Amino acid sequence: MEEKVSLKVRVQKLGTSLSNMVMPNIGAFIAWGVLTALFIPDGYLPNEQLAAIVSPMLTYLLPTLIGYTGGYVIHGQRGAVVGAIATVGAITGSSVPMFIGAMVMGPLGGWAIKKFDEKFQEKIRPGFEMLVNNFSAGLVGFALLLLAFYAIGPVVSTLTGAVGNGVEAIVNAKLLPLANIIIEPAKVLFLNNALNHGIFTPLGAEQVSQAGKSVLFLLEANPGPGLGILLAYALFGKGSAKSSSWGAMVIHFFGGIHEIYFPYVMMKPVLFLAAIAGGVSGTFTFQFLDAGLKSPASPGSIIAIMAMAPKGMWPHLNVLLGVLVGAIVSFLVAALILRADKSTDDSLEAAQAATQAAKAKSKGQVVPVAIDTNISRDSVEKIIFACDAGMGSSAMGASILRDKVKKAGLGIPVSNQAISNLVDTPKTLIVTQEELTPRAKGKSPSAIHVSVDNFLASPR
Repeated sequence: MEEKVSLKVRVQKLGTSLSNMVMPNIGAFIAWGVLTALFIPDGYLPNEQLAAIVSPMLTYLLPTLIGYTGGYVIHGQRGAVVGAIATVGAITGSSVPMFIGAMVMGPLGGWAIKKFDEKFQEKIRPGFEMLVNNFSAGLVGFALLLLAFYAIGPVVSTLTGAVGNGVEAIVNAKLLPLANIIIEPAKVLFLNNALNHGIFTPLGAEQVSQAGKSVLFLLEANPGPGLGILLAYALFGKGSAKSSSWGAMVIHFFGGIHEIYFPYVMMKPVLFLAAIAGGVSGTFTFQFLDAGLKSPASPGSIIAIMAMAPKGMWPHLNVLLGVLVGAIVSFLVAALILRADKSTDDSLEAAQAATQAAKAKSKGQVVPVAIDTNISRDSVEKIIFACDAGMGSSAMGASILRDKVKKAGLGIPVSNQAISNLVDTPKTLIVTQEELTPRAKGKSPSAIHVSVDNFLASPR
């Protein structure tokens, strides 16, 4: 069991390291998508001069931002600068948009300058710090730039072409819906950002540069499957799962925070079938109707999705139909499952408590007790709600916590953060969803950790 958990954490970390390079730059992708939607020849406001910006943004700006961010995650500002320098080598050494190259060279640049600093920083004579720091970053970046230009760029270009051809072959063979057999369970295991922004965003941007839109932006972002499951709970669920599902629907469908429905699926794992059925049918509809988006929709709100659809009524309608079909199919499957369920206790709180207790016992750990009997006011100086990306579910969770803390008159600051950015500080209460708690404990073992499974109805 421990090995499986460890493997899952490793997969989550790998996926998060990819998505963490893209997520902070989603605004730039959206700006590029709006620019494309408006000013290319078949856009809403065709403009030859402004359309000339589209290609440089795709080729140079977006990969450089990814490389810069990848370096920053590894070693702060110095890592970011070296990562950006190295990324430019990959960009100019390739004939395709170098997103994958940026994901390689950015962290490599940050890692290289970090190792240099660890080895030589304490040996620098007083007065020579600026000289050594500037030249070391420049020379390390220069060496990596050459490596990227002559090796990484061409290799990644070939691999990107092969992956692109593979995706095109899958699309042409009408097999793309089968990808949701993997995507939907992976989402619920908190690999949603890793899939959407670590894999589909780079590949989708490459498709947009050639075809003007990409269905890949809709594979993970489709809110239909989650909406159908929540609607089934609202009509056929029991207890707090039923009552909280209405609010969860609004947050999921309009707010775009898909993590809100994950606990409802994990409470009854057979509902994975409903999620898969909705995802497969939705993607089939997208592909059948030739639907696609011009840039990634983040968050996965129906508002953001419709805003990124190509010009015209039919492109928007095709996207909407795919979402609707996914919701209907997942609702029908989930409704059958919930109506056939003969259990008398469908309390979300009871399921969460039982799950946590079972996991704790299986690992030989103490079963957690209620917060108010476990944590004193003096032991907490700040509260952090942490999630995979530090933007969606954690922002909502922090908002809920902030309101509770304020009403209790505690005066403790509450913030949200990505798990990868956590630091080990005492007297900190870190709240995470249960699936992410092992990673949070690894980043900050001295903190007090609390797991929750549902934002709207957690007994904790």
